[in-house]
Amino acid sequence: MPIQNSILERISTLKNLPTLPNILLKLIDACNNEETSVSDVSKLVEKDPSLSGKVLRLINSVYYGLPRKVKGIDQGVALLGTDAVKNIAICASVHQAFKLPDNNSFFNLKTFWWHSLKCAVTARLIAKKTGYESPDEAFMTGLLHDIGKLVLYINFPKEYEIILKKYKNHPDQLVDGEVELGITHYQIGAWLIKNWKLQTPVSDAVLRHHEPLEKIVTAPPLVQIVYAADSLTKKPDIEDSSKIGEKLYGFTLTQTKELLSKADEELEEAAFSLDIEVKPPEELEISVSEKDNKKQQELVGKIHDASLMLGTLQNIIKTHDEDGILKTVHEGIQILFDVENILFFLHDTEKNGLIGKVVSHETQSSMINDLIIPMKSDGSIIIKSLVQGNLLESFSRITEPDFVIIDKQIIQVAGKEGMLCIPMLASGEHIGVIVLGLDKIAFSHISKHLDFLKIFADQTAMALFAEKFRQNQLKKIQAERLDASLNMTKRVIHEVNNPLSIMKNYLKILEIKLAGQKVAQDEIRILNEEISRVARILNSLASFSKNNFRNFGSVNINALLSDLVKITKESLLKFSKIDIHISLDPAIPVITTEKDALKQVFINLIKNASEAMPDGGNIYIKTRYFPTSIKNDCEREKNERCGHVEITINDDGPGVCDEIKSKLFEPFVSSKGKDHSGIGLSIVHNIVKTLNGTIACESKKGRGAGFIIGLPVSDNCGDTAKG
Repeated sequence: MPIQNSILERISTLKNLPTLPNILLKLIDACNNEETSVSDVSKLVEKDPSLSGKVLRLINSVYYGLPRKVKGIDQGVALLGTDAVKNIAICASVHQAFKLPDNNSFFNLKTFWWHSLKCAVTARLIAKKTGYESPDEAFMTGLLHDIGKLVLYINFPKEYEIILKKYKNHPDQLVDGEVELGITHYQIGAWLIKNWKLQTPVSDAVLRHHEPLEKIVTAPPLVQIVYAADSLTKKPDIEDSSKIGEKLYGFTLTQTKELLSKADEELEEAAFSLDIEVKPPEELEISVSEKDNKKQQELVGKIHDASLMLGTLQNIIKTHDEDGILKTVHEGIQILFDVENILFFLHDTEKNGLIGKVVSHETQSSMINDLIIPMKSDGSIIIKSLVQGNLLESFSRITEPDFVIIDKQIIQVAGKEGMLCIPMLASGEHIGVIVLGLDKIAFSHISKHLDFLKIFADQTAMALFAEKFRQNQLKKIQAERLDASLNMTKRVIHEVNNPLSIMKNYLKILEIKLAGQKVAQDEIRILNEEISRVARILNSLASFSKNNFRNFGSVNINALLSDLVKITKESLLKFSKIDIHISLDPAIPVITTEKDALKQVFINLIKNASEAMPDGGNIYIKTRYFPTSIKNDCEREKNERCGHVEITINDDGPGVCDEIKSKLFEPFVSSKGKDHSGIGLSIVHNIVKTLNGTIACESKKGRGAGFIIGLPVSDNCGDTAKG
């Protein structure tokens, strides 16, 4: 039977699928308890099909960009972390807490839960008994095998209610009613699992669990396991159901009884831990019990004071850097609003434009990284959204010419039919725009939550504004400290130069007196040279007071680094046990910058790395070229290359502790002891900034330190190249 695309387009997947209130209450409490382990949280999540599906769908999304697909609940929870799981639980709670159970509904959530969990437990037991390589995969597949029923009921409540009533006394014929609807629950389940990027055997097992037994005999192992678990769980006649185990695995009647008895024990333990009344489906009442209503009301009370965004907003407040804020917001939007294609554009006052910022690992989205949309681009709805302070969308624009080129390109990068722009403003300042890539159907869903999205964006803007203010204050303090230190340095230099001049004069007199005797002439020359070198070193310190470099020119970064490595190997590392490893990207073009200033930066960083490893180690120097993907005005300059060069200098020394790392570029901050002034990195930081570049440190204590420098390829490209 062909799956009708029109039906699949209406399906809201896992956004609003219900979960038993008992499980949600336990899960929220567990996530709020600092002593709860990830394993404890995993055990709660894996007891519910809806929560399990949400975890797997999120962790396998492009946002995380994992090289291998996660197929186990425990691994998914461990990678997401308890904060993300709590957000999922709160989101699920909000969607259903204020929607009381329908006493007249023929879809009993407890019945569905009972069968799904028992099928999962039974599948795991069969997998272990038959030597299947991944019992946890069998458990997960069994848990999700009927998820399509829940999806159908949520998306087609009236139509599915009619089918449930019609086949109430003949549940084995329920699939016939689904065929009349146009799609079956097992087809929807398999479709969902493929969309979650899980392994093909999982979707096959879900798709084929209603096949005739004759076809299952020759099917792959996971298909057989889930088929057997589903059949054994729902057939009331144990002797009749044991024939399936005998046919597939040669189980005796006694073995089948023992397996089902053990499954019942595990199910009862799970129900007891969750305070759920568990009875076989045929004994469960259709109407909602008083205890169920009490749990539902308890859930309402539990989240009465929490908004849909509470968990994510708390995490935003706790984050203290721009990248961390954006990553938290990205994850929050993904969980709370079921949107994957999320782009950020942050306002830059100096460049008078919005700069693209990507936190996803998805390759396509990374194309907008450092892209600049000038504020003068009046036709762009992204700019209009920020200037007007309103949420704007592209779907109401009827014809293609209504779009400016930059908007077309961004929609293309997002890989969707259109976009929704959500402005971020704080204290009257332009902070940026959140752009959601959406299809028309997704937009119709999310348009119901625009007020929530605006609040979410406002809170994000305040967090970014506070972080920007903190960074500006830090820069101000750094500049004041550096100016104070340099003023002091100038006074010291002035005073020291006087005795140095006197020493040079006396050496000259001594040289003249001893000229006829030819005594110690070489020694006098060396002393003169060293005194001159001391003077040059002292004078060079003062030259960093303003960092006003004037000697900009064409610089070959790879050649510069190669020369510096040769010099440092001879002068700095000759008698140490330190090796330098260099990896240079041949694609790097010549850039316009200040050569001597860059020499000072690189020598300082290499020297710092060597001093951090007195007992020896390794220094790794690497260059990479990142061309600008969407070139804007650079398209006019066909001969110019745009983008930025990245230089990384890493060591495998002791690393930098978090306390030092947060203020590493401030003057007088050092992790190397009292003999070091701590001024070197602040000078490096100022130089790189003056060269329109960026510098950041990545380090964990005990795992080495790395400095990443970004430099624009060509100022001829305008602001686009200065990312």
